[in-house]
Amino acid sequence: MSKPTTRFVCQECGGESLKWVGKCPYCQAWNSMVEEIEAPPDKSSISNLRRKIDIGIKTPQSLNDVKLLAQERIETGIGEFDRVLGGGIVPGSLVLIGGEPGIGKSTLLLQCADAISNRHGKLLYVSAEESASQVKLRADRLGIHSDNLMLFTETDVNQIANQIYDMKPAACIVDSIQTVYKPDMASAPGSVGQVRESAAQLMYLAKNENIAVFLVGHVTKDGNIAGPRVLEHLVDTVLYLEGERYQKYRILRSVKNRFGSTQELGMFEMREEGMVEVDNPSQILLSERPENSSGSIVVPSVEGTRPLMVELQALVTPGSGFGAPRRMTSGVDSRRVSLLMAVLEKRAGLHTNTWDVFVNIAGGVTIEEPAVDLGIAASLASSFRNLPIPTTWTAVGEVGLSGEIRSVNWIEKRLAEAQKLGFTDCVLAKGNYDSKLIRNGIKLHPVTTILEALDTLGIR
Repeated sequence: MSKPTTRFVCQECGGESLKWVGKCPYCQAWNSMVEEIEAPPDKSSISNLRRKIDIGIKTPQSLNDVKLLAQERIETGIGEFDRVLGGGIVPGSLVLIGGEPGIGKSTLLLQCADAISNRHGKLLYVSAEESASQVKLRADRLGIHSDNLMLFTETDVNQIANQIYDMKPAACIVDSIQTVYKPDMASAPGSVGQVRESAAQLMYLAKNENIAVFLVGHVTKDGNIAGPRVLEHLVDTVLYLEGERYQKYRILRSVKNRFGSTQELGMFEMREEGMVEVDNPSQILLSERPENSSGSIVVPSVEGTRPLMVELQALVTPGSGFGAPRRMTSGVDSRRVSLLMAVLEKRAGLHTNTWDVFVNIAGGVTIEEPAVDLGIAASLASSFRNLPIPTTWTAVGEVGLSGEIRSVNWIEKRLAEAQKLGFTDCVLAKGNYDSKLIRNGIKLHPVTTILEALDTLGIR
């Protein structure tokens, strides 16, 4: 009889080693190797699964002989959720949804399960963390009473796979991937090997049975989905549910999507009756914006295919004089802010090296695109000079190290969103200026350098 084998697996990349090492030889991460004991496979359980799932023998075929299948997406009816997925659920796709505990992942997916079961037939909801009565309590609170929503409380991935094969539902939701396990592996549920192998088996089933499978994933302290990085590479789509637990707004963001746009964004409001989609996020994010306040400017950003007006706030104040000045950011990259401060000091004479600087995006949104560079620089200069920017003005453009303002993409979408919300003037790169873009109610101010931009905004 074969004995169990011991190996060490990296929690970050899934790399394996026969002995423990302080630094992973594959991804160079420190203290990421964990011990796993792997027992010989249980041949009876594997044979049973093969009897259930038999795909026959496959042979290679010419690319020109492959026939495209016109598969329609499964629309849930929840507009923001369908938008993030690229227009709906693709049959046979494997979707991973991550987020902090208590952020609302189970609530949102239970609402999606109800919508799918009412529109497209049976849906299998696998609860591996909560009991059936706990799920029922949440369903009653959300007003969910669908006869086609089938609840299955199980942690054995073989049993889950067999139920999917027998039922053939429109979709399956597994909550969560960290709590299911393969019985033929000796390691505990949630370990690197268990998460990887369980997800691989569910992917195998989703592709061969053409059934969409949703996996709920917990996140670590760093905000990454727990388990090996190979889990994110394995799935077709990765979604993150973001937001402050004690605030009412939640943002569903797509960071990977093989069937649609990445960096797509959907906004929800957490209420007693569950997640309610927000149709106009820009208006919500700007609803409490103060008027005539220095250090504040609204910039048009594009998340995926959606234009979004967000408020950038900066506070530049004299430092205490003891130690290094503080630099704190929320919603923007702190390294990008430091770079823009250096450009302002060198090209515009704003000496902030001894001042405390705080930059924030109101509403808890995170923006990474360089198109907001000009807005960040303008908010810093506005706070430093204590000169407010007119509330009906906006700015968009990338700032280079020489102080030049570079053009950005999707300029028509940005201007249309700004115009819709009542903005009258926009400072933009000269490369983006086109007489065809001039719209009724919004005036364009093309600039080439950061000094011109600050002069135009009246904050130099």
